[in-house]
Amino acid sequence: MSVLGVSLGSPLLVRVPGGSLLCTAWPRPDLADGFLQLDMKCVSPGLISGSGLPPHLSLQPGQLVVVPAPKLKSVRVRVVARSVGFRRHGSPRVVHELVKDMLRAVYVYRGFVVNLEDFDIEIKYVVIEDMSPDGGSAGLITARTAVEVSGVQTVQTFRGQQLQDQQLQDQQLQDQQLQGQPQEHTAPLGGLQEVSASLREMLQLPLLYPGTLRSLGVSCPRGVLLVGPPGVGKTLLVHRVVAEVGAGLVVVRGPEVVGSRPGESEETLRTVFERARCEAEEGPCVLFLDELDSLCPRRTESSTPENRLVAQLLTLMDGIDRSDRFLIVGATNRPDSLDPALRRPGRFDREVIIGAPTSQQRKDILSVLCERMPVDPGLKLEALAQQTTGYVGADLSALCREAAMNALRENAKGSGEPAVRMNHFQEALKLVRPSCLRGSLGRTELSPVHWEQIGGLDQVKLKLKQSIEWPMRYPEAFVRLGVSRPRGVLLYGPPGCAKTTLVKAAATSSHCAFLSVSGADLYSPFVGDSEKALAQLFRQARACVPCILFLDEIDSLVGSRGEGHAPSSVQTRLLSVLLNEMDGVGLKTLERRGAGQSLQAAGVEEGHHLGQLDLQEVCNREVMVVAATNRPDCLDSALLRPGRLDQILYVPPPDQQARLAILSVCTKSMPVDADVCLQDLSEKTDLYSGADLDNLCKEAALLALLDDNMEASSIKHTHFLRSLSTMSSSLTAQQIHAYQTLLR
Repeated sequence: MSVLGVSLGSPLLVRVPGGSLLCTAWPRPDLADGFLQLDMKCVSPGLISGSGLPPHLSLQPGQLVVVPAPKLKSVRVRVVARSVGFRRHGSPRVVHELVKDMLRAVYVYRGFVVNLEDFDIEIKYVVIEDMSPDGGSAGLITARTAVEVSGVQTVQTFRGQQLQDQQLQDQQLQDQQLQGQPQEHTAPLGGLQEVSASLREMLQLPLLYPGTLRSLGVSCPRGVLLVGPPGVGKTLLVHRVVAEVGAGLVVVRGPEVVGSRPGESEETLRTVFERARCEAEEGPCVLFLDELDSLCPRRTESSTPENRLVAQLLTLMDGIDRSDRFLIVGATNRPDSLDPALRRPGRFDREVIIGAPTSQQRKDILSVLCERMPVDPGLKLEALAQQTTGYVGADLSALCREAAMNALRENAKGSGEPAVRMNHFQEALKLVRPSCLRGSLGRTELSPVHWEQIGGLDQVKLKLKQSIEWPMRYPEAFVRLGVSRPRGVLLYGPPGCAKTTLVKAAATSSHCAFLSVSGADLYSPFVGDSEKALAQLFRQARACVPCILFLDEIDSLVGSRGEGHAPSSVQTRLLSVLLNEMDGVGLKTLERRGAGQSLQAAGVEEGHHLGQLDLQEVCNREVMVVAATNRPDCLDSALLRPGRLDQILYVPPPDQQARLAILSVCTKSMPVDADVCLQDLSEKTDLYSGADLDNLCKEAALLALLDDNMEASSIKHTHFLRSLSTMSSSLTAQQIHAYQTLLR
């Protein structure tokens, strides 16, 4: 029931071989998992005329569908009697009273057969021919439902008619398949099952059961506010859930209400509410206010048209009577811009948060989007979901569209059927970026760097893999041991020793979002703008976790609060904001994730097996702050404690073996002669950093071009020696000794 998102007493349509059953969700008395008891009271005609259910039946969650079942105003039925005598001599009034009494408090489905054999009366079946309201297929018969008996027939006549109908349906199905007509199919809402169930419950309670709530002395909720980033599916969710519930829908977008002349906006808003009230007289209705922040912004002290419009909406929401069977649903991606008076109980009673989708939800969305695409059977949606960190539903839709276009372009050059493969999605990932990172302060583009491109530094590579890559690849091991990933990593060491390159390699191998910021991105001449920019950067990073936030040259961004910095300096204030953001005290509403799991809960619960993607969300729900500096003595001690920058890694200058590895990497793509001895060069380049060795190889290549008048085809050992004679190391022994003893 939790997987399907249904509550006690919810009607469920169970699809089985040969037909369907309309059942009611209720736990078994023995609470046994993995087994279902199916009620055969209301079934499709095929299960009545056939042999019933097979003895061993296996059901999948997709065969259980939640159906809206409002209270019916009227229903037309056909009675199936056991004998011919009852059909001929039975009193119509007695038949009507029997049928009405037997069908009371029963969920029925249009075209289904209600089995009354258990009552031991002459009436065996009742066929549901039609019902009102006409919008839905299922409904609940109450004491107020008007029951109309269209006729009475015998069981023999009923079964003969069902046999003819089945043959006709089979013939139509064969004709449809021959003509190639596609069957109707409604794709589910991928990744929004939990939010859809919560919203459906909010809509069904006040719209379908107002009398029950009044009998309990509870007032019906008046409004629901949907909050989430742009493109996450708020509008689509409302349209789909309202259609499932079977309610009417009145859509109003914020800018459509605003008029030019004074009082026109308030008049339009009153007209909208009156239209929703008229729609509610015929049945349940939902008034959907899209882009609510443009309609009701925060009120100011001066009298403005926006203030009057907000006051009018508040008055109209307070004037909703209990007899009004319509609910107000608002949607916004800027909840902080709304007037606070709207967000109190009695107006918008509940706020449904739709955060950025998790890995499992992204996989569900991709499976729905790729359902009608000719995708390659070898396409792994799980791997694609891991690479789309921070993507919302609209981004994933654009990604699939771009991948399909790549497949069409490739197919236009060749022949055969177009099939969307993984390489098409990889090309599309370069063009479609997550919308939450668009307009970001930091740099989000990352040139891929692999671990093999960095020579030496094996211990530092291992530490970075343990901190960043292992939680992504082996989340179950972290959950099993009850540990969480580090909050931050600090790389310090002499200049030119590949600190920035190591961070790029870690971000490339972990397939997570990447944000890089410098002092020029943050510092502003206006007081408070720098702190606001840093807080905004963390909000963007939290919206697309797992994410690496890289602070290069952190000593220039935030310094120590010791001597040389005034208490009110920009660096001191930035340091305070950075410490608070890394501690993670409180989250904004839009930053709440959809998983809702904690590391402790996942590790303690026995017998609860979480999937690989769910475990990744648990282990990687924090922003990983990676900083690099060559002046660690300038950093504040509060930043270097465990819980903030947990891992402090010293990136040493390369030793002889590391220099040999770096030279091998640098000359891998160069046409060097056989006489070039990299071992000899590594011995002669003591105190050379990785940047120095890279520059040495470049200078040797330039000397080779100079000697052969730009026609050189290879680089000789003499060119390396000449380049070595003109260069000097950028590091000194005293500098290296100072780094080695600095943070011990």
